[in-house]
Amino acid sequence: MGHPSEIDTTFDFRDDTPEGRDPDQYSPTLRRYHKLLWSKPLPSGVIFELADTERGCYLHHQSDLGQFFLSSDAVIHTYWNWIRPKQLAQTVAQIPDADVQSFRRIGYTIGGMMIFPGNQIDRCLTLNQARGLLTTTIGDRLDLTLECIRRHYLGQTSPLADVLWRYSEFFALYGDFRGYVDFFLLQDLTTTDYSVKFFLPFENFTTPAVPLNVAQYTEYRQRSINFVQARNQRIASTCGLQR
Repeated sequence: MGHPSEIDTTFDFRDDTPEGRDPDQYSPTLRRYHKLLWSKPLPSGVIFELADTERGCYLHHQSDLGQFFLSSDAVIHTYWNWIRPKQLAQTVAQIPDADVQSFRRIGYTIGGMMIFPGNQIDRCLTLNQARGLLTTTIGDRLDLTLECIRRHYLGQTSPLADVLWRYSEFFALYGDFRGYVDFFLLQDLTTTDYSVKFFLPFENFTTPAVPLNVAQYTEYRQRSINFVQARNQRIASTCGLQR
């Protein structure tokens, strides 16, 4: 299957994706990296082995734990192609293109990628779909998604509560929020007591999810980049790489 030492944390997954296609679906390197990184022991000690041989499925696991269908999601967004809300589009238009493109480039390294359950249940939204459609409260942001996941483990409500409960068997694999964060190497998005660090000021999902002026966008961009760089370094260290 390969070894995690094969992972290049600087690789831009757009580089081996056919033009006009989504790296989350069509980058063979990204799929291989997900397989290498997340085929490992769960907090219970059981190996969560991922396969890419199931027809029509990005990644798949089947064992006594159950059957899980996983998809990839780029979780660090520049909003460069979002047209709503209008104020967001106007804000991004004021950002130098070089800054937007460098932001996009780092967002397409492995530190900006996650896997989530990808199968529809009862024809309802998947987690990936819900994250993007809830523009007011989530805005496709990883930090806000992670806060919803934290609340899920505590049995609390959030904008993603319904969709997370649909995939509760998947999240149960990690035992608790700390187990989930540690498994997916997300420690740089949490404090030492596993509270979420937010990219923008946060008040119980009442603050806008997307940056609506240049100052907010600049802060969001820098914190996002800092996180991806830190996670890439964590991935490199975990895999025994020298970066």
